[in-house]
Amino acid sequence: MRTPYFLIDKERIENNLTILRRVMDDTGCKILLAQKCFSCYGLYPLVSNYLAGATASGLFEARLCREEMQGAENHIFSPAYREEDMDEICKICDHIVFNSPRQLALFGQRARRAGLQIGLRINPECSTQEGHAIYDPCAAGSRLGTRLKDFEDSISHNPQLLSLIDGFHFHTLCEQNSDDLKTTLDAVVDKFGKYLGMMKWINFGGGHHITRDDYDIELLERCIVRMREDYSLQVYLEPGEAIALNAGELHATILEIQPMDEYGIRNVILDTSAACHMPDVIEMPYTPPLQNAEILSLNDYEKHSDESNIYRLGGPTCLSGDVIGLYRFDHQLQENEELVFEDMAIYSMVKTNTFNGMPLPDIYIKSSNNNELWKSFDYEDFKCRL
Repeated sequence: MRTPYFLIDKERIENNLTILRRVMDDTGCKILLAQKCFSCYGLYPLVSNYLAGATASGLFEARLCREEMQGAENHIFSPAYREEDMDEICKICDHIVFNSPRQLALFGQRARRAGLQIGLRINPECSTQEGHAIYDPCAAGSRLGTRLKDFEDSISHNPQLLSLIDGFHFHTLCEQNSDDLKTTLDAVVDKFGKYLGMMKWINFGGGHHITRDDYDIELLERCIVRMREDYSLQVYLEPGEAIALNAGELHATILEIQPMDEYGIRNVILDTSAACHMPDVIEMPYTPPLQNAEILSLNDYEKHSDESNIYRLGGPTCLSGDVIGLYRFDHQLQENEELVFEDMAIYSMVKTNTFNGMPLPDIYIKSSNNNELWKSFDYEDFKCRL
């Protein structure tokens, strides 16, 4: 198998789906796949066996759900919609969530005539993020969601807007536990509680790490049941990472090991790139787990400069910052050795790019110890993106 390549473990995906299905069965909620995180549609038939459907961030993802997860619920949210997309969206989607009263006023009646359920994304102005401001929809100045003040100003000028709304949507979490959901839900009830009784459903958004070992599922279920019992609401959740958490690998090969420089750094050049194949490593930022290696802080390399098995791994692009991370190995690395990065099913394939003419990694699906090639990419895939 030619590196770099992604390997998606079907059994691990199904294990995650089993946990999510149990939450649905216990509470009556509906869980959707957030395609922005994981869009390996070769596994959509499996996903649809367990979950209620999928949610999209735009027309193309909505089309993907409609085509590859037939019969499933198809939800869509965008901060703003294009006029030329709206007719098709109304044909293929079941739920549409608007980001602002202005968008609701522009397109709400059309969506209602088409028979869609209509939602409004709200901003409870309750931040629970720590160190991930780029992923915090409740940060000051956020463009995502409608604050209570803006909501009430809008319906006071146009009362008909309220009658168009079937449900509220909020999304404030990122890789978080259910204690942060409870904090957020308390804020939603405090600010928007007087309107919840007028709604049919509420969507808790994504960012719920439900399939993580230390996740408090019992508290999550209490939050869901609270909305059902207090307001008779159908509850939706739309996690992405929880579906594919710890279910993928990215395999790479060492092209060159450079000699230690005057700063005590030994760089290793791989045939995979943080910038091209795992952009969240740079954007978030974070260091991905690596089989048979210990993650070290890049800021601590001077402390380890006298150790023989410390390496800084990076990609072959011309970007100086194309660095994956600093690792301690239990052996000395060799050129042509294969390395395996873990938890690479989430926010990886959906973000790959061909900067510097880098080839896209092939995608394999592992099933019963058989690795089946699902997608292969070549020069034409690079060329057609330009």
